[in-house]
Amino acid sequence: MPPKNNYHPALAVTQIRNHITVTLGMDNDQYPLWVALFTNHTKATRVLHHIIETESGKPPVPTTADEKELWDAIDATVLQWIYATVSTELLETIVESESTAMECWTRVQRIFQDNQYSRAVTLEQEFSGTSMADFASVSAYCQRLKALADQLKNVGSLVTNNRLVLKLVSGLTSAYLGEGTVIRQANPLPEFYRARSMLTLEEAGLAKAAASSALYAKHNDDGDSSSSILGKPPNSSNKNKGGHNKKKRRREQGE
Repeated sequence: MPPKNNYHPALAVTQIRNHITVTLGMDNDQYPLWVALFTNHTKATRVLHHIIETESGKPPVPTTADEKELWDAIDATVLQWIYATVSTELLETIVESESTAMECWTRVQRIFQDNQYSRAVTLEQEFSGTSMADFASVSAYCQRLKALADQLKNVGSLVTNNRLVLKLVSGLTSAYLGEGTVIRQANPLPEFYRARSMLTLEEAGLAKAAASSALYAKHNDDGDSSSSILGKPPNSSNKNKGGHNKKKRRREQGE
């Protein structure tokens, strides 16, 4: 009879990409997001201790053959999750025979945290130079700022909410300066997501106003075009009236 403890929720996961939806490449852009998704999934399936030592320390070492077999199966499963959610280039860098999931996780961590000070300098420069003028919408601009803030946090340079909001405001285009002033003068400063919502509402208002102006201009153009189609210039009736008055005056002078 098979042992009673041969089932574990981690072993029931067949499509890891349904849970970890990003592919981690050699660049740092997706690392914070990948870590967040991966650790959350391992908590849900009760295998976090296979990649990170928990507060209670290392998990108990399996003692029986059945426990050892189950442990090895779960660890191999977690290792497969890592392999399945990274790029081919990164996989070739981290894969090693006879590796545990925790050893592999640590290798990935070191790749993205090595030279963190030089990486922080590069990210700081990019963060400071980011401007809304380079993006198609408020949402895209905000998303980029948040991604850079997350990457800075990952290399040990925490970006506070106030700094993030002030940077958001300082990079706005002229059309949003009014709303930016409202955000900047708030005390305390709003949360980043609240400031983002305020700007997206302003964006929607500006788009609506622009659409109304375009419709009004088109209506006026269509009116002038109708006059041309009829073979008469705009206000032709006034011109005809003026000509009639001149003829009348000439007749009166002749008399």
